Amino acid sequence: MSEVKIAAQTRTEFGKGAARRIRRDSKVPGVLYGHGSDPIHLTLPGHELLLALRTSNVLISLDIDGKSNELAIPKSVQRDAIKGYLEHVDLQLVKRGEKVTVEIPVHTEGELAPGGYLLEHVLNALPVEAEATHIPEAVSVSIEGLEAGASVLAKDITLPSGVSLAVEEDAVVLQVLSAQAEEATEGEAEGAAEA
Repeated sequence: MSEVKIAAQTRTEFGKGAARRIRRDSKVPGVLYGHGSDPIHLTLPGHELLLALRTSNVLISLDIDGKSNELAIPKSVQRDAIKGYLEHVDLQLVKRGEKVTVEIPVHTEGELAPGGYLLEHVLNALPVEAEATHIPEAVSVSIEGLEAGASVLAKDITLPSGVSLAVEEDAVVLQVLSAQAEEATEGEAEGAAEA
């Protein structure tokens, strides 16, 4: 897990006008909260934050006004729907050694059995509990040779040491469908829509 250092300034202006002024300066308004403390409203450098957020569940070391250092993970990121730039970020305060609940991406390896099967990602990200400074970037699941009707449950995924599931063990993460069943389901939906 990577740790990124970002300099942040506290802000005292709030509302749409203040947020627009911050964004015009290529910065991003944000809020740091957690551990029962009052929320701290921040202004963060836009480009540095954008680069940091390319890594899922990145650990951010915030240098606030050059006075204090805090560790945080992103909890909510708002982006412009069309242009994709950052509009606002919520950061959760964390401490070294503390366990946090996050969602990590699920990556697949291998090929399905021949036969035109489709792989459905029921969960694109797996909810897990991990130490804040050791959050895995992703988990890999082998789908080699799986056929229609097969599914991968949360308990079937091998997690790194110190990481535990934050979802039911029997939750379906991936399932394999036959292409014909998928076409029939789409046809039934179209028929119901016409009726």
